[in-house]
Amino acid sequence: MGSGDWNDSMNMVGIKGKGESVWLGFFLYEILNQFAKIAQLRGDASFSEDCKKEALQLRLNIEQHGWDGLWYRRAYFDNGAVLGSAKNEECRIDSIAQSWSVLSGAGNGDHSRLAMESLSRYLIRSDIGIVQLLNPPFDKSALNPGYIKGYVPGVRENGGQYTQAAVWAAMAFAALEDNNRAWEIMTMINPINHANSSEAMATYKVEPYVVAADVYAFAPHIGRGGWTWYTGSAAWMYRLILESLLGLKREGDKLGFAPCIPADWDGFNVRYRHGKTKYHISVTRAQDGENQMRVKVDGVEQEEKTVTLIDDGQEHKVSVII
Repeated sequence: MGSGDWNDSMNMVGIKGKGESVWLGFFLYEILNQFAKIAQLRGDASFSEDCKKEALQLRLNIEQHGWDGLWYRRAYFDNGAVLGSAKNEECRIDSIAQSWSVLSGAGNGDHSRLAMESLSRYLIRSDIGIVQLLNPPFDKSALNPGYIKGYVPGVRENGGQYTQAAVWAAMAFAALEDNNRAWEIMTMINPINHANSSEAMATYKVEPYVVAADVYAFAPHIGRGGWTWYTGSAAWMYRLILESLLGLKREGDKLGFAPCIPADWDGFNVRYRHGKTKYHISVTRAQDGENQMRVKVDGVEQEEKTVTLIDDGQEHKVSVII
């Protein structure tokens, strides 16, 4: 973990070079598998196999040392002390280890589902409309994870909502096809919903038309936004909406579809631009009980149920029946 992984405020966890980040293990697993694909495409079969071998060993190690019984641990300090465990008084559970056990595919399937249930139980605060990064926040224990402890409880990384991590949680629920909870989180983190009344606006105190990096979780700052115009969270929210919820999946020149939409939606429309070409995409639910997805481009049914993107400067109509 060194002096910080994604959460750089945990800068003392592995400062001596021995501390391990469970979350970073999941992230590295994803990177290794992506590089294995790239190496294969580049004709480097040997390196591709090395990446796969290391990824498999990493996955086994995470399962052996990272699983805590109801969720995945967050990290180990240089001295071997655990963080993000039921044994901890503070930071018993951290969001990103749970969501990335799903997003990376490295987590044991049953364990990942149980971990996301724990995330839902302990970190989704429906009463105030936020998703905490971790809980309980650091305050009075002997743990010294770094400058995160300098924030008062419930502010920024120290037990508040860190929106980028909340987006990952929604993505993970979508990947598990848990539409209800994916949209529950999307509704919570949508900034406009923090300003749908004068009272809410007085609480939130920041712009309702851009993404805030964080939203605070404890009195006297409950529901207050912080550090707006945060591009990292905004970019991930864009991917959450377009890819995880509306389900547009692009690989190379192929555009596929795997919508995760609310039960009361009949469908939706997307205008998708590829270079100078516009694709007008209409996604609708089948009315006759048909359970096979159908995709048509300019009236022609596509056997692979994908759209082959061509930049011909024209406009095309895409019909998707789900």
